[in-house]
Amino acid sequence: MVLEIWLLTVVAGATNGLTVFLLLLAGVLVGGAVIKRAGRRAWRNLTGALQTTGAPQAPRETNSAGTGNTLPMIGGLLLMVPGLVSDVLGLLCLFPPTGRLVLRRADKLLNRPGFAPGTFGDAYQQARMHRPDGQVVQGEVIDPDGPPAPRRQDPPLTR
Repeated sequence: MVLEIWLLTVVAGATNGLTVFLLLLAGVLVGGAVIKRAGRRAWRNLTGALQTTGAPQAPRETNSAGTGNTLPMIGGLLLMVPGLVSDVLGLLCLFPPTGRLVLRRADKLLNRPGFAPGTFGDAYQQARMHRPDGQVVQGEVIDPDGPPAPRRQDPPLTR
């Protein structure tokens, strides 16, 4: 956040305050348009899947980066956050070559063996478990390390 504020003051010193305001306003407007477009695409995919099969499926339509709606949504959100560094990161998420790079790096980071157990990494790996035909299997997660501990039964209270 300090870097963002410092960079905004440097740009304001080099140009003027109106330029900084217009840059921030443009980021909000473009980010909102990107999020709106990605949300409409996701809604269209969901309603199309519900009309044809009666149950939501994984989206088959992807953007040019091959990532569906995830990176455009993140990129649009980063564009809407005030600041120039977040705008650059948001634009990196929107362009296909850099979007694929960001996605590969995030996937590699979340699938690391040393990633802290019981955190977002475990949830991410479980969410990626699919059947061979590509459909997500809904159900209860069972710990394969052993049976669950027996329920503790407290003795009745006596006075």
